[in-house]
Amino acid sequence: MDRMNYRPSRRRVLAAFAALACAGLRPMHAMAAAAAGPVGNRAARRITDMIGTNGWPGSAADIEMWRKMGISWGRGSVGPGQPDAPTQPMRVDKTGNRYDSDLPSVILRNNQNGIRSLLFLGYTPKWNASLPGDTKSAPEDVDAWERYVDAVVRKYSGPPYGVRHFQIWNEAAGRLSGGLPQATFWHGPNFSKNEHQSGPYDRALQDYVERIHIPAARIIRRYGGYVVYGGWPDQGGLDNLDKWLDYRSPRLNERMADWVDYLDTHYLPVADLDRLYERYVKQGPARGLWQTEIGDRYMLDEHYLPRYFFEFAVWALARNWDDPDKYLSMVYHWDGYEPFRLTHRGPPVRTFNVSGQSLIVLNQTIPGTLAPLSKPLRFGPEVTGSGLLSDRDMVIQVSAPSGWRTVEAAGVAPPSGGAQVLLIDALTGAAASREDAALNWNSDVMNIRFRVPDNVNGADRTPPRHLAYLVVRANQGKTA
Repeated sequence: MDRMNYRPSRRRVLAAFAALACAGLRPMHAMAAAAAGPVGNRAARRITDMIGTNGWPGSAADIEMWRKMGISWGRGSVGPGQPDAPTQPMRVDKTGNRYDSDLPSVILRNNQNGIRSLLFLGYTPKWNASLPGDTKSAPEDVDAWERYVDAVVRKYSGPPYGVRHFQIWNEAAGRLSGGLPQATFWHGPNFSKNEHQSGPYDRALQDYVERIHIPAARIIRRYGGYVVYGGWPDQGGLDNLDKWLDYRSPRLNERMADWVDYLDTHYLPVADLDRLYERYVKQGPARGLWQTEIGDRYMLDEHYLPRYFFEFAVWALARNWDDPDKYLSMVYHWDGYEPFRLTHRGPPVRTFNVSGQSLIVLNQTIPGTLAPLSKPLRFGPEVTGSGLLSDRDMVIQVSAPSGWRTVEAAGVAPPSGGAQVLLIDALTGAAASREDAALNWNSDVMNIRFRVPDNVNGADRTPPRHLAYLVVRANQGKTA
């Protein structure tokens, strides 16, 4: 699933970040009860429920790094199937871009450490490709594709593996909204390696639905698994995605959307997920909404990842996040040599890059049960942000330029023992001095005044802005 190659480069590792825990602070029960809406019987949701990555942890040290970043899902390939001839034995015991890692041991290690596994199904072996030698084209013999899918799902859905989620193909699409006539990972007649010389693939939709998706989805559901859509590319356009999902095959008499359990897109901003939620998830047929690839070069913006996941959590809390598997996004990729990946693989040892460090800070800042704020936040000039509850802490993520800034929330009564506010750097976790953040109440209006440093952590942005968390906690002592 390699998307592109970059020239390897190293980045200086961030200095150790300050601990977030503050001695002498207790949860502010009264304030949190006022700020949160009614939760009802909704099970506890945590930020770790929605953080995944592409690839697998390869060692105990890797698993510990995943745990610090709050990563609870991995995604990887399974094969090699029958790469050279239909007479070969069917092999589904390897993973990795070159099928050079043992998959059974990976999944067992994941299970032992609370990591969920998404297995990606694809592609076509060269001997069975409808375009000679092109593994991204439809299979000539659909039975061969079904044998591969059946072997994977039969093996890994059963004990001792217990994998429930299987993704069909990757970024299959026809004409892209940006103008290219064929998708990167789904080729048909008139395809050329020179993308500007390709012609349209007129049956892209029909061939995918009839020869790839529904045959595989039937097998997955037969074994009690869940069907994860094949990752609609951001360049595909949401109007085109609607056409694909609403397509009913006249030959199979089946609608595409009825064979999807988890709708999956790639590299979309959180705001773009609304229309998909309203149309396919709110009242079905899909169980949830995933993005199995986010990040990549977007992480050159060091604010991207912490803003994305905080915003994703706030968004999910307002959209019936009643199942821990309902909303998930997976970073592409968790390790590598580029400075924007979550970690640098070494040598000599694997270290966190700034993007990975920002996930650690996020995970430590909102480690508890999440709940929405029912009271609206009002941000002062040049400040943007959003907020939620983590256990009894009110946590507000803010983005602002240097100087003194404000945020307030009406309808939030102060706890009887008083409260304090912490200003936490979203990239390093360093806590600002107490003089740089002040909290007070005017009747039932909570006011926070905070100073953004001159040396902002988003100096490369235009204009420069600082990303931080305001954490409001009750003082030690009796609370209402």
